[in-house]
Amino acid sequence: MERRLEGARWVLERGMPGYPGAFDRLDDPPERLYGIGRADVLAEGLAVVGARKATPYGRGCARRFARRAARRGVVIISGGARGCDEEAHRAAVEAGAPSVVFLGGGCDRIYPRENAGLFQQVIEAGGAVVSEHPWEFAPLPYTFRARNRLIASLARAVLIVEAGLPSGTFSTADEALDAGREVLVVPGAITSANARGSNRLLFQGARPIVDDESFDDVLFDVFGLLKEPSAPDAPDGFAGTRTLRGDPVVEAIRAAPSTADELFAVAVDVYGRENARAELMSTLALAESAGAIARQPDGRWCARVPPGA
Repeated sequence: MERRLEGARWVLERGMPGYPGAFDRLDDPPERLYGIGRADVLAEGLAVVGARKATPYGRGCARRFARRAARRGVVIISGGARGCDEEAHRAAVEAGAPSVVFLGGGCDRIYPRENAGLFQQVIEAGGAVVSEHPWEFAPLPYTFRARNRLIASLARAVLIVEAGLPSGTFSTADEALDAGREVLVVPGAITSANARGSNRLLFQGARPIVDDESFDDVLFDVFGLLKEPSAPDAPDGFAGTRTLRGDPVVEAIRAAPSTADELFAVAVDVYGRENARAELMSTLALAESAGAIARQPDGRWCARVPPGA
């Protein structure tokens, strides 16, 4: 049985008060918007999108930058998909800030179903779940591409935190460029399949987000928000990892997702073959417990941005 989201329900027709003016600039603006939650949250904000099969790095970056913007009063906009999208919405909820979920189907045909609880939290945090389709409209492949134009148009800037090739995220970037919005991209390792699309967008001229300071520059340029002082005790964005700064094994993982064999080769070069295995296991255990790295389902180790970042 489909779970129905609880909250105020509304329908906004084009031309009505509250209908986003940004949509009027589209070639095919939606004639109606169906929503649950607060209709007045449909304000221009920051879209945060990325891969559905996201790595811990991609999820962490989505969470990190969405939280940083939400805490400053910027509405977070995304599609509620698995991976990077859901992390952006979750970060806004944890910050007690509103976000907007644009669905591919109607609001009573939740997709993905497992995110129904998260969508309810979005509503309870002052946000909204929205669709251009009637309540029971089934989510279909073509509706998600169409949905992306709404995400891109309502956002003043679109942040892509992770995207492979091919990637549906590219359609959101294309829509953002067509709408005259700025496209922001978090770089990834050139050896990572999950970063091929992201890095290609950077090559094509997207604005790189390489750290908190570069992201704060965007918040100032696009939203007029002054910079906040940086946290003093969080080297490289990983709180509690001072003893790991400069460690060759951790730096190798930060450069690109790495297998155990690849990391063992690094450890041999640094510690010698006799001590390599013990030093490697010790470093991996310390870095994982500190939240600096995580193990992917395929067994490789990769960098991780902690939830509180």
